[in-house]
Amino acid sequence: MRFLTAGESHGPGLVVIVEGLPRGVVVSQEAIAVDLARRQQVYGRGPRAQSEPEIFEVLGGLRGGRTTGAPVAVLLRHRRWELWRSILDPWEPAVAEKFVPTSDLAGVEAFPTRPRPGHADLAAAQKYGLEDLRDAIERASARETAARTVAGALARAFLGHLGIRIGSFVTSIGPVAIEELPPPAEALRTAEESPVRAADRSREAEMMAAIDAARAVGDTLGGVFVVVATGVPAGLGSYMSWDKRLDARLAAALMSIPSVKGVEIGDGFGLAGLPGSAAHDPIRREGGVIHRGRNRAGGIEGGLSNGQPIIVRNAVKPVPTLYRPLPSIDLKTGEATSAAVERSDVCVVPAAAVVGEAMVAWVLAEAVLEKCGGDTLREVERALAAYRADWPWPADG
Repeated sequence: MRFLTAGESHGPGLVVIVEGLPRGVVVSQEAIAVDLARRQQVYGRGPRAQSEPEIFEVLGGLRGGRTTGAPVAVLLRHRRWELWRSILDPWEPAVAEKFVPTSDLAGVEAFPTRPRPGHADLAAAQKYGLEDLRDAIERASARETAARTVAGALARAFLGHLGIRIGSFVTSIGPVAIEELPPPAEALRTAEESPVRAADRSREAEMMAAIDAARAVGDTLGGVFVVVATGVPAGLGSYMSWDKRLDARLAAALMSIPSVKGVEIGDGFGLAGLPGSAAHDPIRREGGVIHRGRNRAGGIEGGLSNGQPIIVRNAVKPVPTLYRPLPSIDLKTGEATSAAVERSDVCVVPAAAVVGEAMVAWVLAEAVLEKCGGDTLREVERALAAYRADWPWPADG
């Protein structure tokens, strides 16, 4: 399996092409729309992002709501493309004088030359020899993750046939952290009812207030989200080669999300201060079933899924676009100045959690097909059932 995205933040649209899904996967138009809305309509996003639902169109690979085995291509149109055409048209030279942003885009520059600390701007300018940062801004934007959300929805549809479920919840935003987490199943249910995807709604109001306070002073906030996958069979991934380890692949996929700066599997860094006797999960057999009393490993041992729920925590830095910008330089003049300002969000942690689900779904779908591959869903289902039936020691995960 593989997927590729194309498009710019303010261009005509984003395209995602997903290759390798077996034939026969049932895909719901509503399910894709729901995942896009879950990414978009969360507290901390800009007002327009919350109010304008995504428009998407399937260009190929689906027929009658099922995958055909061909690549699936999906286009997400940009509602406000005409506002940006004068500087982003694929064929006509950019004309700054024709760029007339609306009031909510006041101050946005057609040809920005002041890199934002924490963003790709300056490194991209050095890599590609840019003075005008617009090309870097458009493609490095987290807007691209809308296309990944579609890829993840397709992978999630495939995994759903196999009994694998994926969800997420937020454990902290800025200074507000949930210290005592409820059980994962409860946290996942709670998050779907929370505008900030909080694992415990008793801290929800404080999280929203922190976002409001940051917005009021032109600042931004980061936080932590957790992705949980259940129903994952043991044995996905491999310890044979470094790049086949499931935890390594999950970490790479999640770190590729803009603003994610840290990933840990299970108790992660918390294990570093424990003796081995307390860090590892004892294995017992009770009633003919392999049982672990805890899951500090986060469902992965030795690069392999172990049948327990996979739990991945992710640290998200604050968004680098500030409405009270930090010091920078002007790449055109070399003079000290303040960074450019682009329309942005105050807090992307709840949205990043949904994108995190998409990336985990993608990696697990890849791993399932490596273990139980086939050209059709029925082949995969039969192979997985046979693999599970071959294993003489059922587990409680």
